[in-house]
Amino acid sequence: MTIQPVRLFGDPVLRARADEVTEFNRELRQLVTDLTDTMRDDGGAGMAAPQIGVGLRVFVYDADGAQGYLINPTYEVIGTKEQVGIEGCLSIPDLFYDTTRALRVRAKGVDVDGAPVAFEAEGYLARCIQHETDHLDGVLFIDRLDPAARKQAMRAIRESDWFTAGITVRESRAVGARKRSR
Repeated sequence: MTIQPVRLFGDPVLRARADEVTEFNRELRQLVTDLTDTMRDDGGAGMAAPQIGVGLRVFVYDADGAQGYLINPTYEVIGTKEQVGIEGCLSIPDLFYDTTRALRVRAKGVDVDGAPVAFEAEGYLARCIQHETDHLDGVLFIDRLDPAARKQAMRAIRESDWFTAGITVRESRAVGARKRSR
């Protein structure tokens, strides 16, 4: 089990488009393991490689009873129905806002051996797929908020202990644990 430090809002890796994975090797398998261990330690539903400082198109998920990962993921929206639900991010601690996402998606990618993976997701899992794919494109969930909510979120970030201290990397759970103990 290897838990990695989580990159926080303000770290440039979170705003850069991640590179396609081209080498399927032991290091890639370890990345998937590190992402999974870190996500579980932090209690997240998903985690993308840039969140631990790796600029590759890989994410893991554990949502609605489904667990797994996708490498070089894409998704297509199925239908026109949307969902509005609370969303947060391990890279923006203790911030949660209603966010609009597609209700259903068809996700595609590959596994650690480069074999194709495809599945349909609905509800919370679909939200997770969209959120984590956004991370790989340098997009954060706060970018999806309406202007008033985004302004409120940015104010909350600027006033947070971790942001005012200039922290852009944290050990798993460290920031949230300090805040909850107050």
